[in-house]
Amino acid sequence: MFSSIFSTTGTQLGISSVLTAYLCALLCGVLIALLYRRLENPSRNFLLAVTLLPGVVMSVILLVNGDLGVGVAVAGSFSLVRFRSLPGKASDIVVIFLAMATGLACGIGQVGFALFLTVVCAASALLLSRLSIYRRDTEERSLRITIPEDLDYTNVFDDIFEQYTSRCRLLSVKTTNMGSLYQLEYSIRLRDAAQEKQMLDALRTRNGNLTVACALGDTKKQEL
Repeated sequence: MFSSIFSTTGTQLGISSVLTAYLCALLCGVLIALLYRRLENPSRNFLLAVTLLPGVVMSVILLVNGDLGVGVAVAGSFSLVRFRSLPGKASDIVVIFLAMATGLACGIGQVGFALFLTVVCAASALLLSRLSIYRRDTEERSLRITIPEDLDYTNVFDDIFEQYTSRCRLLSVKTTNMGSLYQLEYSIRLRDAAQEKQMLDALRTRNGNLTVACALGDTKKQEL
C-alpha cells in the first residue's frame, strides 16, 4: 500500500528525494505541534522541539542506512546527551514518540505512511478528547489547609465539608514552621463550584486566617 520514495541507498540518494522526505517530516512535525497545542498548553520550546524532531530522526536514519558501524557511533553520541528538565506528562511522551515514529518513516522513504500515521493519530486524539470519560472533572479539587499546632484537625472541618463537598478525603498531614503549624492535604469534590469562595471563607475563619489553597491540580505544583 505504501512504497518508499528512495529508489537507491547509501550516498547515491538523490537530493530531491531527501528534500521531499525532510519536507514531509517537517509537515508532520507542524501538524503534531498544532494538535498538541489544541489539546494541551505546552511551552513554545516544546512545540518547537516537536516540530523539528521528525526531521532530526529522519536525518539519523539516513546517516545510518544499514551501516552497523555508523549506527553504533550514532547511538554512542546520543547516549552522551542529558536532559535536565522537569518531569514530563504522559501526553508529552506520547507526542515525542509520535514525532519520532513519523521521522523514522520519513527516514526510510515512507512519506505516505508518515502522513497517514499523523492524520490518523490526530483524528483519534481529537475524537477521544471529546468523550466525557477523558474530560477533567471541574468539581474535583486539591485542598491544602494550614492550621496552628493546638487545633485538633480530626473533626474540626467536618461540618464545612459536609455543607460544601460531596466527597472529601484526607491525603496527608505534615508539620511546618518548626512544628508550630500543620499542613493538611485533602482531595475534595464540590457540590457547587460557585460556592468555592464561601467554603474558603469558612475554612480560614476556622483555622485562624492561615493559608488555605484550593486548585484543580496538585497544590504543590500550583505554587512552583
